[in-house]
Amino acid sequence: MTATSQSQSGRGTLYLVPAPLDFGCTSQAPLQDSLPATTLTVAARLTHWVCENAKSTRAYLKRVEALYPLAQPLQAQQITELPREAHKKGDHGDKGGAVFDARPLLAPALAGHDIGLVSEAGMPAVADPGSSVVRAAHDLGLNVVPLVGPVSLLLALAASGLNGQNFAFVGYLPQDAAERAQRIRALESLALQSGQTQLFIETPYRNAALLQGLLHTLQPNTRLALASGLTLAEARIQSMAVRQWRQNPQAPDKHTPVVFALGR
Repeated sequence: MTATSQSQSGRGTLYLVPAPLDFGCTSQAPLQDSLPATTLTVAARLTHWVCENAKSTRAYLKRVEALYPLAQPLQAQQITELPREAHKKGDHGDKGGAVFDARPLLAPALAGHDIGLVSEAGMPAVADPGSSVVRAAHDLGLNVVPLVGPVSLLLALAASGLNGQNFAFVGYLPQDAAERAQRIRALESLALQSGQTQLFIETPYRNAALLQGLLHTLQPNTRLALASGLTLAEARIQSMAVRQWRQNPQAPDKHTPVVFALGR
């Protein structure tokens, strides 16, 4: 199905459009280095969007436009942001927010327009907001089509050397030092007992504090991996036992989110 086609019901399709992992970074790699032509051509044909941040989405579309003509000028693109509560407290009320009803955002699809769902970086609805939009599309009987592009969690897991057959993404760890240490010990216990790799992520300005907390709390033989900027020129991936991290202290990336993984 192309971005201009409609289902037999005359309704549009929801496309999950991955974004490059360099939003907010000092450098921008060519889009074609991490996104295939099929994804970029679909993005160029869409004129309706649901996003995390409209400004970033326009910047992304401007980069797409340099490669493929947009179906409508940037000024004519219909871009709707998810409510702040949805991407700060979660789509499904798991952080104390209300369960978000995304069905009104899909009204253009009910009228026959294809819609793109995009987040700040990577795949929307994976370690990013948007799952409520996908769920609403299914509830409304709309086709949902994920497009190919970078997914930081899977890239980090594949490059970590940790167990890729049994893993869990646990989001962000607590900011409070005592609560964070308690959470780290619980995740380490689960990883060592079950073999399940534990993945979590942090924002750039808290990367160093989290790494320090991990090295202070984890057992020496636990394996810890850090990945940032994968698919970019400044990509970093390091994986070693905690005792080795302590012997060779290194500062994590200060400009991009880091994916952390621990296991055995």
